[in-house]
Amino acid sequence: MKKIFALTLAVLMIFSLAACAKKEKKDDGVKVMSYAEYDAAAMDAEVVIECYVQAHQSWWDNKITVYAQDEDGAYFIYEMACSEEDAAKLTKGTKIRVTGVKGEWAGEIEVMDATFEILGGDTWIAEPMDATEMLGTDDLVKNQNKLATFKGLTIEKIEYKNGEPGDDIYVTVSKDGKSYDFCVERYLTAPDTDVYQAFATLKAGDVVDIEGFIYWYNGVNTHIVGVSKSYSKN
Repeated sequence: MKKIFALTLAVLMIFSLAACAKKEKKDDGVKVMSYAEYDAAAMDAEVVIECYVQAHQSWWDNKITVYAQDEDGAYFIYEMACSEEDAAKLTKGTKIRVTGVKGEWAGEIEVMDATFEILGGDTWIAEPMDATEMLGTDDLVKNQNKLATFKGLTIEKIEYKNGEPGDDIYVTVSKDGKSYDFCVERYLTAPDTDVYQAFATLKAGDVVDIEGFIYWYNGVNTHIVGVSKSYSKN
């Protein structure tokens, strides 16, 4: 019996070592970029990054769009290949390794054609940075895709895509005499969320604080994830 047990244990150890070797081999040659290296990479270059999920749009057709960040910068990962089962695992703070291609669309720098794996261990959730004073400056785009707050914005106009609730909401705000276009993205904050419904109660002249991801579409087009009214002029 002892010989059988010893033989079984030896076999299990061999399989365990083989599995470890396979894992080590998987990681051989993988160069994970720092944010600075990713930022400096040329367009259409393959990139490998490790980052933390901060939010994601709704899953569809085995794809998911993720807003991710680390301590040094942020990433917009567009339509990453993902099963519905894995989408449920991409909770806020989850660490992932992403392999894809760096691209640009209308000024938005993103990771395209991406695949990913979930990494165990630590989790991390970003604190929103106050980007109010960056509006209208070159510093804002340098912080593209980060979670940020903008304080004391005046609502100029609220428009529903297609003219009625249910799709995206286009929000024009102003600060210090300059106007900016923000967006409530329905695939990020759906019509049944508090954020989406809050805009039914807002009107031109209201002064608000907004939280969102610094998305870019021919200029800043923050994807809103939070709004609170400071006061109303009406």
